[in-house]
Amino acid sequence: MTEIREDPLYIILRSKREATRFQILVEIAEHQPAIRQQEIAEKLGITPQAVSEYIREMVEEGLVAAHGRGRYEVTKKGVEWVLKNAEALESYARHVTKDIIQQVAVWTAVAAEDIRKGDRVGVFMQNGWLYATHREQSAMGEATMDAKAGEDVGVARLCGIIDHREGVVRVCKVPRVERGGSRMVRTELLLDAIRGTEMVAAVGLEAYAALMKAGREPDMFFGSREGVVEAAFHGRDCAILIVDEEFTDFLKRLETVGLTYTIHDLIAA
Repeated sequence: MTEIREDPLYIILRSKREATRFQILVEIAEHQPAIRQQEIAEKLGITPQAVSEYIREMVEEGLVAAHGRGRYEVTKKGVEWVLKNAEALESYARHVTKDIIQQVAVWTAVAAEDIRKGDRVGVFMQNGWLYATHREQSAMGEATMDAKAGEDVGVARLCGIIDHREGVVRVCKVPRVERGGSRMVRTELLLDAIRGTEMVAAVGLEAYAALMKAGREPDMFFGSREGVVEAAFHGRDCAILIVDEEFTDFLKRLETVGLTYTIHDLIAA
């Protein structure tokens, strides 16, 4: 179990100092290499001297590299620190929005049949979409407007748990082009790995080429890593072909958000 003082949420949310370090690292990453400490100070509401001291500390810790006066960049170690804390904050935000704020928010669903404002409706998930129906469900709420079947409808005062399962992600590693690229992928293994999935994604042109050689155009390419995560959260089983240099980081991403995955070998023996 993670010690509370090593927990990124504890560090970022409880410590103003660490929250400021996080914000400064993000600002450097966004504007590197030419960094204007005065602008960062104004944005964060602290003095330029404080920004300078924070940056000096982070340079000493190896989170930031200095390349002359006013020229900085975030190091690999710094990027990893930001990602670790950003992913923890994202998971916390997902918990707040899905498990807590849902009690007071208005949810959007597709009307499964004609619905009138004020009707008591059940909310369920099917094929990744939320639907509202007059039938009793494990989550019940109140329609905020009239809606015909197929239209979007607001549902307020939602109580209960929306019954759904998260999808499984099949992760398939493809070599970079200098290691053979799509030529190393056995088409029959690829087709077997994606069979039965609802969405197929590619990361890297090598992965795209392997899919096209197999006669399967990917459903997602640009932004496909986060697209797969969102689709799986909505109950869709997905397959993602991903170049080997991105493979490990994507597995860490899946583990961080708690999604189930399987690994598939596509390389000829």
